[in-house]
Amino acid sequence: MTPTRFAISRDKLPALVQAMPKAELHMHIEGSLEPELIFALAQRNGVALSYPSVEALRAAYAFTDLQSFLDIYYAGASVLLKEQDFHDMAWAYLLKAKADNVVHTEMFFDPQTHTDRGVPFEVVIKGLKSACDRAKTELGVSASLIMCFLRHLSEEAAFKTLEEALPFRQHFIGVGLDSSERGHPPEKFARVFAKCKELGLHLVAHAGEEGPPAYIISALDVLNVERIDHGVRCVEDPALVQRLARQGTALTVCPLSNIKLCVFKKMEDHNLKTLLQHGLKATVNSDDPAYFGGYMNQNFLATFADLDLDADDAYTLARNSFEASFVDAQTKAGWIAQLDATFARFA
Repeated sequence: MTPTRFAISRDKLPALVQAMPKAELHMHIEGSLEPELIFALAQRNGVALSYPSVEALRAAYAFTDLQSFLDIYYAGASVLLKEQDFHDMAWAYLLKAKADNVVHTEMFFDPQTHTDRGVPFEVVIKGLKSACDRAKTELGVSASLIMCFLRHLSEEAAFKTLEEALPFRQHFIGVGLDSSERGHPPEKFARVFAKCKELGLHLVAHAGEEGPPAYIISALDVLNVERIDHGVRCVEDPALVQRLARQGTALTVCPLSNIKLCVFKKMEDHNLKTLLQHGLKATVNSDDPAYFGGYMNQNFLATFADLDLDADDAYTLARNSFEASFVDAQTKAGWIAQLDATFARFA
């Protein structure tokens, strides 16, 4: 049994998890598009929406699975047309990140969602990058971009996106794989990920959310990813659990998302505690916070309210997020020192 490191009472946990510094490693910037901003951008750009009001759109956020969410997600993205739109969307999220004591975020973006609508790649990346730069100077929040390939599209389409992205290589740190997992195994994108590895990009992929543990294994062995996004179904394969623990492979877990998309029926059923007990490098993230009912602190509050998590778990989750981030060791050490100081205040 692991000895308790922090003698912090449970009644202090809600304040602690909100106050502690943390990194967010799994959030889709298009998934932070709140209904109010969707309507504001639609009006600004003259885009007709199929929902009569903000309330009607928010009421549609009742999802039965990943695909039912994606249908609304792509419809919401239709209002993003100009560089300022992408800036405004990212800035709105970064303000929330700052309020939640997120000191570092690695944001996913889906260029194909926009380029397939005729929006140039340059418009997308410049708008997002300008918000990241602004966050550093105005908020003290570190923000990086990870470009995701849509797995329901072809690998040829992914190669085309990579080609469009290369003139802006300095603006993003890695690539990921998202969208519909079922029927789209990681090995479908083996060649494009091999190319990205040659280019020195960090590699991550969604696996083991709706897809089986075999998809996690493929992401590791075929795509050579450094982190697994989601990964909660790894527990179905004990050998895989042992491997992930041994390798220290981070899992970017998204609790509220898992409930909203019916991966688990209710939060009490979530396996986050189990993942930690197995020694896995689990982290907490918001995924698509505008659609799934919560940003970072709301995810922490929900999990700590319904799962048997304590201050040691809070520290582990926050520290894992820093250790799994794609920044240099000195920067990580600085954030961990901030984390230690926060826990010292609550002890």
